[in-house]
Amino acid sequence: MKRFIDSFSSDILKMSKKELIESIMASEGRVIAAEVISLLQPLLLNISNAELAAAFGADLIILNMFDLNEPLVQGIKVEDNYDYIKEVKRLTGRPVGINLEPVDFSMNIESISKGRIASKENAKKAKEMGVDFIILTGNPKTGVTNNEISRSIEEIKSVVGENIVLFAGKMHSSGIKKEQGSKLITKEDIYSFIEKGADGILIPAPGTIPGITLDYAKELIDYVHDLGAIAMTTIGTSQEGAEENTIKNIALMCKMAGADIHHIGDCGLPGIAIPENILAYSITIRGRRHTYFRIAASINR
Repeated sequence: MKRFIDSFSSDILKMSKKELIESIMASEGRVIAAEVISLLQPLLLNISNAELAAAFGADLIILNMFDLNEPLVQGIKVEDNYDYIKEVKRLTGRPVGINLEPVDFSMNIESISKGRIASKENAKKAKEMGVDFIILTGNPKTGVTNNEISRSIEEIKSVVGENIVLFAGKMHSSGIKKEQGSKLITKEDIYSFIEKGADGILIPAPGTIPGITLDYAKELIDYVHDLGAIAMTTIGTSQEGAEENTIKNIALMCKMAGADIHHIGDCGLPGIAIPENILAYSITIRGRRHTYFRIAASINR
């Protein structure tokens, strides 16, 4: 299997789920996932934030707040709204994923549209649109709990099967007081997620959540790997808008902790990380050689 970091768009976009996971693992902690908010006005107005993130070195693109009932990616024009995912993939040459949110409605915190909720119906639509991976997670104040994430995995898995990579976990508390700090995710949560069918687990990056230290993150990631899954560290606390030195420090801690995929969030600027921080993160974990390869390689190769 060709390593993801050595692969051209033509290699990546024809990978099966199993091949995608294996190519990421073979890259030994040098794959970057950039999250963007697809419904916000793009930073460069007439091109999408997904394209901008890809240009600065992102390997995977995550569309946040993507409503499957009313699809929209600002900065991209399509004749049929259900072609947005395919068009993002065509324009960036990158695998594209979305977030679905397993909301605990008893929390009554902040309502979200039905097209963003983790459900069989939305998973089916995502599959039909060509999504490569789904992340079961929560935005701030949406009332997503680990119990609901665990419950939703089997439901989503029954629809996407072996066609879509399924990640599970939280980047922050999502407004749940009892799931804050080091209690945001535990080994018990990880075991439950993987047993239900998750292929990958989200672990908050060390330094982004109070109590998530380098040692604790490494302990959790080692456990994820022992159970045969992959780990994605996440920056979901707006630190994607911090100084480059902060990003570099977080990146090195994530590398030391054993991350397979390094996520960088969408609110450094409205809807995207500061682009230079995507670049700084990339150079920190894989050097200029692999960074320039990802930036310079034509998506037509």
